[in-house]
Amino acid sequence: MIALKSPREIEIMAEGGRILGATVAHLREQAKAGVSTWDLDAMAETFIRSHEGATPAFKGLYGFPGSVCASINQEIVHGIPSRKRVLRDGDVLSLDIGVGYKGYFTDSATTVAIGEVDATSKQLLAVTERALEAGIAAAVVGNHIGDIGAAVQAVAEGAGFSVVRDLVGHGIGTEFHEEPQVPNYGKPKRLMKLTPGLTIAIEPMVSVGTAKTRTMPDRWTVVTADGSRAAHFEHTVAITDAGPRVLTAYAVN
Repeated sequence: MIALKSPREIEIMAEGGRILGATVAHLREQAKAGVSTWDLDAMAETFIRSHEGATPAFKGLYGFPGSVCASINQEIVHGIPSRKRVLRDGDVLSLDIGVGYKGYFTDSATTVAIGEVDATSKQLLAVTERALEAGIAAAVVGNHIGDIGAAVQAVAEGAGFSVVRDLVGHGIGTEFHEEPQVPNYGKPKRLMKLTPGLTIAIEPMVSVGTAKTRTMPDRWTVVTADGSRAAHFEHTVAITDAGPRVLTAYAVN
């Protein structure tokens, strides 16, 4: 069932999204060599809870133990924060974070370079972020879910990278995961037509090598099957008559 949101509900989500955007920006600044993913998780939880009424949406979601999914290099998503996972110069780190606020959820992800990274990694991050921008630009009234996926796919594959297909974006609102699914590949004018009030998480996951994935023994961490590096960028977006509204925007320094 598709749950369209009223303007009032979208404004509540935007309030939560501003908290989430500030959290993402804060963690981007703190993610440096020598810092553990456990440290970043603690920073995120403290920062989120410092805003009255805000909670880390991932904590306990489906049994996930952390407030942040912190995924390094070949890890695509769902990396579990750990004191043993200490960032090193040359790593790429994906941070996926959610916020609950006044009964509604928002979801966002970013990937950051730790220190100096190789040229391919730099390109991977730039292309994946451009793919997200293209997906958002396609999220207009009258288009379809397939238009979003086609836009993401064109940017990622046009640069010689692979779109992960085992994982997709999703609707979001009073539940963290709602209908519809939002694949990062597809054909224009296919799947659900976009209408005002739809709120979705658009989240390209792109790898340098294969699109195939495997799940680690912890049953959470999803990695590229060939060990190649991956990147993940995400925003929660509301479909409006005035165009796509990004609810989780943050400033990049």
